[in-house]
Amino acid sequence: MLPTQTFTDHLLRPEGDAPRTLSERAYLDVRQDIVCGRLAPGERLRVEHLKDRYAVGAGTLREALALLVSDALVTVEGQRGYRVAEISLADLKDLTDTRVMLETEALRQSIRLGDAAWEAGLTQAFEALTEAEQRAGGLEPQRWEMANKRFHEALIAAHRSPWSKHLLGVLYRHGERYRHVAIRMGATQMVHRDVHDEHTSIYTAALARQEARAALALEAHIRLTCDILMRHAASRPAAERREGAELGLPA
Repeated sequence: MLPTQTFTDHLLRPEGDAPRTLSERAYLDVRQDIVCGRLAPGERLRVEHLKDRYAVGAGTLREALALLVSDALVTVEGQRGYRVAEISLADLKDLTDTRVMLETEALRQSIRLGDAAWEAGLTQAFEALTEAEQRAGGLEPQRWEMANKRFHEALIAAHRSPWSKHLLGVLYRHGERYRHVAIRMGATQMVHRDVHDEHTSIYTAALARQEARAALALEAHIRLTCDILMRHAASRPAAERREGAELGLPA
């Protein structure tokens, strides 16, 4: 059992399950607002104000914020309270490199260890993701995000390291945060990207037990959001690139 099991149970439960407690509901609601940008990077999180916004007591909200500190989505400043974690291009690159290192190895191990049940679970997740990508022209981002997360989890489901799965769950949320930044800033319009084709390449190689090809396809898929944001930042006029203002990202 992980030493931080109390704080990681929320990561190991299936996405979309109803929250079991008020603190878990508050955690999920605040997390979604951070990931989607409704709570801005660096924003002060005042418990006395937010408890009304999320309709919970101050103690319950502090429990939720403690979970978010463990996710590195919130920082605590001693006696000065909580803030939304900052984001930056340097952080995005580090996040991407770390996720590639952990997730591609987890995929390789999963391909080696996966049995018929793993193949069936992966196929089910891929089919659900395909449906979400085709449904309503992609106008249901939350549905897609849930299906996307389940697909990535299914890829590494046969990997036997709880630590890897825990850390990848945290990294996934940070990656999702940057995806929302890319969408808000219009960075995704700079390149033609067929996400379904990317997922198909990963799925086909994994199911064929071609671990090297699957790992390379997964790495390219993970790195693309970082590459898109880096290119978008570089394309902005120098005056707008001061302190990362082109993406709302501090340098």
